[in-house]
Amino acid sequence: MSALATAAAVSVVLVHGAFVDGSGWKDVHDQLTKDGYEVLVVQNPTETLAGDVAAMKRAIANASGPVVLVGHSYGGSIISEAGNDPKVAALVYVAAFVPDKGESVASLTANPPPNAPPSPVLPPKDGFLTIDKAKFHDSFAADVDAKQAKFMADSQPGWGLGAVGGVVTEAAWKTKPVWYLVATQDGMIPPPLQQAMAKKAKATTVEVKASHAVMVSQPAAVVDIIEKAAKGSAKK
Repeated sequence: MSALATAAAVSVVLVHGAFVDGSGWKDVHDQLTKDGYEVLVVQNPTETLAGDVAAMKRAIANASGPVVLVGHSYGGSIISEAGNDPKVAALVYVAAFVPDKGESVASLTANPPPNAPPSPVLPPKDGFLTIDKAKFHDSFAADVDAKQAKFMADSQPGWGLGAVGGVVTEAAWKTKPVWYLVATQDGMIPPPLQQAMAKKAKATTVEVKASHAVMVSQPAAVVDIIEKAAKGSAKK
């Protein structure tokens, strides 16, 4: 199957994680669209896992063809649950959490690996978490232009405790093909944890020297792994 035929046959649904919104996918979206893929970008509320899964399921329903689900960071929890939809052909985790049945981001981060950097996340306020603005650039987006990183810090939405503690009821990665992009300079999710989760999911894994905001700083690497997943799923 030609690359163009693959693109025409597969839809890509992108979901952001905590502290950001769908605009972070712009460069990835633009390149995938240029390559012929139908691309849908989910704007999830990040208040509860159930609400975010519902938003993703609406996007899956609106997709024209078989779907490659792509989740960044906390978005990994969303695709792990929503990926059970029969339209979903493959899952791509981008510096993302890979919870098993009964797990949540809260449980996956309860015991950080040795030498993990201190968390830049502030104590919850009114049921929501945010990142300390003074630490956002270094921890979340170290390889992003300082001006852009400041805008990301200033525009960050709160992350609801109902999303942080949201438990996956059935892990789609156990039955669907999985790809994982490890960001080796990540200051939010320790790279050793990313590697361990990718191994657990038996993912086809690619490592990129990038910050947590890899879809912003290195969109070409993200596009590459998504297109490999699309081509791989199209052969099945």
